Amino acid sequence: MNIQSIDGDFSVCQVADYSQVPLDAPFCFTGRTDDEYSLVCRTQDVPFNTVAREDGWKAFRIEGSLDFSLIGVLARIAALLAEEQISIFVLSTFNTDYILVKKENEERALRKLAEQGYQIQSCGL
Repeated sequence: MNIQSIDGDFSVCQVADYSQVPLDAPFCFTGRTDDEYSLVCRTQDVPFNTVAREDGWKAFRIEGSLDFSLIGVLARIAALLAEEQISIFVLSTFNTDYILVKKENEERALRKLAEQGYQIQSCGL
């Protein structure tokens, strides 16, 4: 299985509303509940109406479309990184999963995955 390391720094944010969110940016993931507007985007794209944010994330994705019947793909990656004491922030889209780790853990995370047979590639945005 291939893992693509996505260039750039990412931020996890809480925003007042989505009026200033750069929906056309190459990476923009929103989530809304009854009491929160969340956003994950490149740090350079964080909007001014951010209420809270955490910077310093690096992202990588599981390459290709993942069939909904596949079991344990994300769980295996999470377990491997947990063995290294690396916490993750996960995003899922219709096609695939994205894993974010803090910048200081990126090299260790990718090295662990490579040791376990994952092919690591770089992907610019």
